[in-house]
Order: sequence, then C-alpha cells, then structure tokens
Amino acid sequence: MQLDLNLLTALDALLEEGSVAGAAARLHVTAPAMSRSLGRIRKATGDQILVRTGRTMVPTPRALAMRAEVHALVLQAHQLLSAREELDLAALERVFTVRWHDALTAACGTALIAAVHRRAPGIQLRLPAEPGTDTPELRRGEVDLASSSSRPTLPDIRHRLVGRDELVVAVRPGHPLTEDGPPSLERYAAAEHLTVSRRGRLRDPIDDALTTRGLERRVVAAVPTIALALQLAHDTDLALAVPDAVTRAARDHLGLITLPLPLHMPAVPLYLSWHQRHDDDRAHTWLRDLATETVQALFAPPATSPRARSN
Repeated sequence: MQLDLNLLTALDALLEEGSVAGAAARLHVTAPAMSRSLGRIRKATGDQILVRTGRTMVPTPRALAMRAEVHALVLQAHQLLSAREELDLAALERVFTVRWHDALTAACGTALIAAVHRRAPGIQLRLPAEPGTDTPELRRGEVDLASSSSRPTLPDIRHRLVGRDELVVAVRPGHPLTEDGPPSLERYAAAEHLTVSRRGRLRDPIDDALTTRGLERRVVAAVPTIALALQLAHDTDLALAVPDAVTRAARDHLGLITLPLPLHMPAVPLYLSWHQRHDDDRAHTWLRDLATETVQALFAPPATSPRARSN
C-alpha cells in the first residue's frame, strides 16, 4: 500500500483547526486543495473525519480518538527529517513574522532588524501592527513570534518570560504634577489621565487600585498605541502611566518628565510566545534567542543621561 504522508500533515491540521478553511490557512494552501485532501483522507480511512453540523464542522469519534496520535506522528516525522540539518545563517533564506506591542517594536525593533540582517542577511522580517482583536495567528502559522503581558494559556503555545517592567508616570515639562516634589496619591488622582487600550477601555488596573483607596481619577481619553499616548502626554496636561524600560527611549526622545507612580502596582511581565511546532526548528530557535537577548537589553540599568529625571 502506497501512502502519501502529506495526508498525515493535512489530517493533523484538519483535526486541530476543525475546519477546511482553517487547515488551509495554516498550511498555506487553497481551501479547494484542502477539501480534496479531506476527500482522500476519508477514502483512505473509511471515515468522514469531519462532519458538518449547521455552519460548523465537528470531528467524528474516530477522529477524536486518533487526534493525539496523528499530532505526535507529525512531530516525530518533522524531528526525524530535520534532526541532522545544520543551520547555516549565511545561506538561510526565510521570512519571519514578529508581532509585538507597538512600544516594544519602537524600543527594540531597530536593534532586532539590524542584528538579524548582520548575522543572517537572507532572512526577511515582517513586524505588523498589533491587531485590534485577539486572533490565533500563532496557531495558524501567520505569526512566528509574539509578545504579550499575560502568560499564554493554550497548551500548544510556548512562552518565555523575558522581563518585568515597573510602571511610571510620563508628563510634559512644566506639568503641575512636577511642582513641589513627587506627587502624592491625591494629587495624582486629581490630574487628568490617558489610558492605552486597543479596545478603547477607559479603566485599567490603576483605577481599580485607586477605588480601593476611596479615590477616582478622570480618564479623558483611551488611545490604541503607546506612541500616540506619549505624544498626547507631550502636547497636553494629560498624565500617562507606562512601563518604564520599554518606553524609556521614546520618553527621552520627546523630552517627557518621568515621575514615580504614587501607588504600588505589580510589575508588568513581558512574554515572548510561539507555537510548539517551532520547538525543534533551529532557525526559529535562533531567532527567538536573538529576540530574547535584544529585549532583555531594555532592562539593563539605563546609561546616565544629561536630561534631568524626576525619579
């Protein structure tokens, strides 16, 4: 019996995604091609594998029973075929998509691009804008490396903690909060504020912490990116709470004053995450190690700056 092992890869994608369209996107093939693969899988196994129920497709009992074994076989095949492969950075040609928070991209995107190009000139990097909604790009293979402030919970998403950042307050020179020393909690709450939220949320954990102390602050606006928020803090009397290390260079570039947040808040964790299919991918391993090194440089003690800092 002659077997097409490509069908095993297609079956793994179909069982994980639960749809022809999702499996096609993951394997970068057309939906009609994936539909034909599903037909061949059905013929080879004598089972429907996926059955339409309304607008969705559900796996058959046999599909559920074989899902873990199929996934393990695909991983083993990948490891078998790539185990002896040596990584030649000078000859490597590949495109990686790195989706980071806009502040992280602004802080070390240049350093990452320069380091990659210097060591592996055949690699191309895509650094797309962070989407307005959470979507499974890592699982579909559309994103190779992502950043987040929360630990991924999906079992097939790997993660690495690369740093923890303290919150500080950024304001324009001459802002009322810069007068008479570090601001008290009451003076801070009485100021007008900005939040950064892709979804337009006007509250964040700082508001919850203030509420427990019987205080409220007035949030004038919510903006989608830290870059825009920093510019508004520079141009107005709005105060902005931001992660210190990740935004330090941008704050200094704009000439913003940095004040201590007069409220104890947990440090903001920074994770890099990727899909488990890349665990044994030498090129991906090299990229995420280089990215880790680049990001962790942000958390080194800052060099002495001629610009006066309030904290």
